[in-house]
Amino acid sequence: MSRIIIGFIKLYQYCLSPFFGPSCRFSPSCSNYACEALTRHGALRGTFLSVLRILRCNPWSRGGYDPVP
Repeated sequence: MSRIIIGFIKLYQYCLSPFFGPSCRFSPSCSNYACEALTRHGALRGTFLSVLRILRCNPWSRGGYDPVP
């Protein structure tokens, strides 16, 4: 299941992301974070961690380095 989700993330990275430009406040970017979280923790926990990260990526966030736990 996580491979399918990673496939959709990769599709986003190659097809849609270039049109938006660099807008993530964190390093690694939110999509790279999601791929790594899914690879390390599986579909359920990886998706949960990715959603939390995306919610933190907002205009009021300081951003910075935020590795996958």
